[in-house]
Amino acid sequence: MLLVTRTTINVQSFMGAIMAVGVAVANAILLVTFAEQTRQRGDKHVEPAIAAAQARMRPVLMTSAAMIAGMTPMALAIGEGAEATAPLGRAVIGGLAAATIATLFVLPSVYSIVQQSARRGSASLDPDDPESEYRA
Repeated sequence: MLLVTRTTINVQSFMGAIMAVGVAVANAILLVTFAEQTRQRGDKHVEPAIAAAQARMRPVLMTSAAMIAGMTPMALAIGEGAEATAPLGRAVIGGLAAATIATLFVLPSVYSIVQQSARRGSASLDPDDPESEYRA
């Protein structure tokens, strides 16, 4: 987005990138957690990825749309002195647009590929975890 709008990389744009990464990671964690819970119930590696993407699509899109809508006035730099914070809004909008596509399409594919050889049991080493094979 910064390249398209010919905006320089500066502290504001880095802050926007950090914000976008934070939201993207939160969405990705929720999607992978949902897929992992489905996979541990006995489904193969492809079905949990598809189910997670379908189930989390609406929340991911709503989160991204809300942040993009909230950052649009900042990105447009309307008003006196608004040019200073415009890179933040533009970085958030571009980052969230890319992260949303990656979360809904790329992440389920990568999850499916990685989980082909994974076992279904819990990987937890916590002796207090009821799912762990190391439960005391």
